[in-house]
Amino acid sequence: MATLRFFAGAAEAAQADTVTLDAGTIGELRAQLAERYGSEFVRVLGLCSLLVNGARATDDSVTLAPTDAVDVLPPFAGG
Repeated sequence: MATLRFFAGAAEAAQADTVTLDAGTIGELRAQLAERYGSEFVRVLGLCSLLVNGARATDDSVTLAPTDAVDVLPPFAGG
């Protein structure tokens, strides 16, 4: 099961900091997140970057291993 870490607005929308899901691809992961957390989370997820073991995953066909860590990072401003 991949471990997801939610940050900032994504953590607020999910009302969780971490969760584990059994998904074979990023696309499957997105579908499971939509089912679990609903339309508001889907809206937030659409703004987020997904990093799999620190590498940005931009394609839903990216495969996930059970040991992968997925970071869900909303856009943020810095100074």
